[in-house]
Amino acid sequence: MSGCLEGKVVAITGAGRGIGRELALHCAAQGAAVVVNDPGVAQAGDGGDTAPAQATANDIVAAGGNAVANFGNVADPKEAAGIVEDAVARFGRIDAVVNNAGILRDTIWHKMSYEDWKSVIDVNLTGVFNVSKAATPHFREQQSGSFIHFTSTSGLIGNIGQANYSAAKLGVVALSQSIALDMARVGVRSNCIAPFAWSRMTSSIPAETPEQQERVRRMQEMSADKIAPLVAYLASDLSRDVTNQIFSVRKNEILLFSKPRPVRSMVKLDGWTAETIADELIPAFRPAFARADEVSAHVFPYDPV
Repeated sequence: MSGCLEGKVVAITGAGRGIGRELALHCAAQGAAVVVNDPGVAQAGDGGDTAPAQATANDIVAAGGNAVANFGNVADPKEAAGIVEDAVARFGRIDAVVNNAGILRDTIWHKMSYEDWKSVIDVNLTGVFNVSKAATPHFREQQSGSFIHFTSTSGLIGNIGQANYSAAKLGVVALSQSIALDMARVGVRSNCIAPFAWSRMTSSIPAETPEQQERVRRMQEMSADKIAPLVAYLASDLSRDVTNQIFSVRKNEILLFSKPRPVRSMVKLDGWTAETIADELIPAFRPAFARADEVSAHVFPYDPV
């Protein structure tokens, strides 16, 4: 029995370890030929190692699938283009791009250096642009294709000590939405996934207090393979009419996020002053503030299903 990705070619960045590896293995099991991209850097983006990407590609081939390893750094436009070029050269086409690669350089805002900022933006946001841009001419020519971008709830609702990562990941959402609008006319779709999964990227979460230890225990229940079926669906023709959406996966639960929208407005015909904003507007808006906080509390903390 063939899978939902039979005959498709999928390029997955950051696919040597963690979530990306599970995505690559699952997409290959569903019939896709996979470009396994990973430069093998450390969590902060340092160093490099060809072994993770090559091991994932080897495992796919050993299981009877088709894969090729690619070691390019998505932050470099030429190396990012090489990911797509490898797909076309080896397998003849490109049908889906999964922008999963990411690094972390977490630090509290007032201590964040320019280098901490730039390196995270370069990989987590500009890298998404670079790979997506390289695939776009192929998608336009064949009038089909799927962009699947990995965002984060750190971007969607914010997080302590991750101003750089949060900014990049919310930027990915904005980029995806604009790609979806621009490319709809040629049958190309673009969606985001915010994953909840225990991986190298989440292993640095503190676990010192009993409460923190319990949170980590719950996160460890959320294995990376739980995210793979949604990626396979979005990369396949089954999702031909799904675009411009933000999904999340945590264990056996799939969520759909709303987009920012006005929740309350107030007009003062003779205009506003700082004092009337304080005395009239803010008291009227405070119930909306509370509801927004309730949404955040639903996501963090959480109980995986």
